[in-house]
Amino acid sequence: MKPTNIGAPDYFHKVVDCQWACPAHTPVPEYIRLISAGRYSEAYMINWRSNVFPGILGRVCDRPCEPACRRGRVDKEPVAICRLKRVCADLKDDVQDLLPRAPEKKNGKRVACVGAGPASLTVARDLAVLGYQVTVFDSGAMPGGMMRSQIPKFRLPDEVIDEECGYIVNLGVETRYNHWVESLQAMLAEDWDAVFVGTGAPRGRDAEIPGRQEAAAHIHIGIEWLANVAFGHTETISKRVIVLGGGNTAMDCCRSARRLGGEDVKVVVRSGFDEMKASPWEKEEAIHEGIPILNMLVPKEFVHDKGKLTGVLFEKVRAEYDAKGRRSLVPTGEPDSLMECDEVLVAIGQENFFPWIEKDIGLEFDKWGLPVLNEVTLQSTLPKVFFGGDSAFGPKNIITAAAHGHEAAISIDLFCRGKNLQERLPPMVNLVSQKMGIHEWSYDNQVSEEERKKVPVKALEKTLKDIKLELELGFDPYQACAEAERCLNCDIETVFTVKTCIECDACVDICPTECITFTGNGEEDDLRGRLKAPAPHKDQALYVSDILKTGRVMVKDENICLHCGMCAERCPTGAWDMQKFFLQMAEAGTEAPKT
Repeated sequence: MKPTNIGAPDYFHKVVDCQWACPAHTPVPEYIRLISAGRYSEAYMINWRSNVFPGILGRVCDRPCEPACRRGRVDKEPVAICRLKRVCADLKDDVQDLLPRAPEKKNGKRVACVGAGPASLTVARDLAVLGYQVTVFDSGAMPGGMMRSQIPKFRLPDEVIDEECGYIVNLGVETRYNHWVESLQAMLAEDWDAVFVGTGAPRGRDAEIPGRQEAAAHIHIGIEWLANVAFGHTETISKRVIVLGGGNTAMDCCRSARRLGGEDVKVVVRSGFDEMKASPWEKEEAIHEGIPILNMLVPKEFVHDKGKLTGVLFEKVRAEYDAKGRRSLVPTGEPDSLMECDEVLVAIGQENFFPWIEKDIGLEFDKWGLPVLNEVTLQSTLPKVFFGGDSAFGPKNIITAAAHGHEAAISIDLFCRGKNLQERLPPMVNLVSQKMGIHEWSYDNQVSEEERKKVPVKALEKTLKDIKLELELGFDPYQACAEAERCLNCDIETVFTVKTCIECDACVDICPTECITFTGNGEEDDLRGRLKAPAPHKDQALYVSDILKTGRVMVKDENICLHCGMCAERCPTGAWDMQKFFLQMAEAGTEAPKT
C-alpha cells in the first residue's frame, strides 16, 4: 500500500466518524470538549457556524452522527451527541456579541429566498453577512417553515424557533410573511440577481382506497393535521384514532393525538418494525406513551356508515425479496382484520409540490416532479434559480437542509460575482500538537467507563395533558459533563513520523486495542489480514507509513483506535504525537479577497 497522505482534507475527516456523517460536518468532538469544560457559549457558536440551529437540532435532529459514533463500537451506546448540542444552547450566555454583523454598505446584489424554512434561512444567514440584500418570502406569519408547522411543541417549543430564527432575521434580512409567491416567472421578471427555492415537500401523500371520499371528514393528511394543531386550529381529536405510516411524521401524529384526547391510538405500518423509517428513539417514545405499533398490515378499505368512519380494514402481508434484494409485500392468506376507529391520520409520505413554477420557463423537472439540479452547486436549468432542502431532492431532515443552504449560498455568491460555480474551495484543515509536557496532553485522554446518560423527562401524566408542554428537560451541567467525557476525542489524531522511529515496538506493546502493527508492506487485502488485530472493515482506513529502516511499515487500524495517546506517551523518541484535527468547511465569500 502507498503511504497515507494525512494532509488530504478528507483523511482525518473520515476518521472523525461523527463529523463525517453530519451533513453540515459539525466539529462534534470540539464542541463536546468545550461543554465538558463548561464553555457553553463557545460550544454554541461552533455549532451555530456549522448547523445554524443548535437549540432546534439539539431537540429534533435525525442524529446521523450517533450511529457513526466510535463509542458505539466499544460500548453499548454512542455518545448522546444530539442532546449535548441542546446543552450548549440551554446553558449558554447571551451570544449577541459573538454573532456576526451585516455590513452597513450592501454589495448591490439582491437575492430572493422563497420559503422561510431551514434551507432558506441558512442561505440568508450566509449571504447577509457578505453584504447581500436578502429577502425571505413565506406564506406563514413567522419564520421556521416545517420546523414550526410540523414538529409538535412538546418536542420543539416556539420560543426556541423564535430565538434561532431571530438571530438570522436580525442580520438585516428582509422578511415578507403572509406572502404567497404565485409565479416564479413573475419573480424572475423582477430585479433579483438570484432566487433560492426552499419550499420543502409540503404535500402529504393520500391513501386512495375504497371509502376515502365518503369518509373524508374523518380522515386527515398527517402533515396538514400537524400544522393545524401547531397553529391552534385543531384542539381535539376523537378517542379512537388510527395512524397510517411508519415515519417520524406518523410518530408525531400519534403522540399529538394522545395529547389531544385520543385514548385508543394505534400506529399501523405496512413494513416490519425494524424497517420503519421512524428514528428508533421516536418509536420508543411512542411505545412509552402507550401507543401500540402494529406491523405488516396494508389498509384495504375505510369502513363507514353513511360517511361516518367506523374502522379500517387491513390485509396481513409478509415480505419477500427477489435475487436483487428488492422487497415485495405478499398477502399471507390470513383473514382481513377490521380495526375500529373514529378518525384516521394518514402519514405515509410527503411529496414536492410546485404549482407556482410555470412549466414553460426553462426550468426542468424529472419524472418524480423534482427539479433537475447540479448535485454539487444546486443550480437548476435556469441559471439564476437554486434549490435546497426538501424542495431539492425530496424529504430529508433539518440538518440536510442546513447543509444545502451552505452549498447554495456558496453557489449564489459565485454566480453573482461571475465566477465558475464548480471552483469551490476544499475544506480547510489544521493539525495542532496537544503536547503540554512529556506525558501531559491538553485534552482529557482517559477513556470514561460511564454509561450513556438518559435525558430526564417530565412526568407522563402531565405531558399527556398539555400538547405544548416540552417533554424533555435536557441535561444539567453535571450530567452533561459526564456524558461529554464519554467522547473518545476522535479528532485528536495519532500522527506518526517515520524519521524519528527506532522500531522498538513499544507502542505496539502498550496499545490497549492492538491497532498498531509493524510488518512488511503488501496489497490491502493481504495487509489487513496480517495485522495484529485483523481489519476486515474496508470502510475504515488503514494509516500506513512510509518504509522504515528495517523495510517494514507501520500500519494502524483507524477503526479500533481509541485516541487514548498511550502510544505517544510510551514512545521514547516522540515518533508518535497527538494532534488536534480541525476542519472548517468552505463558506460563501471565502473565495473573495479580504480587505
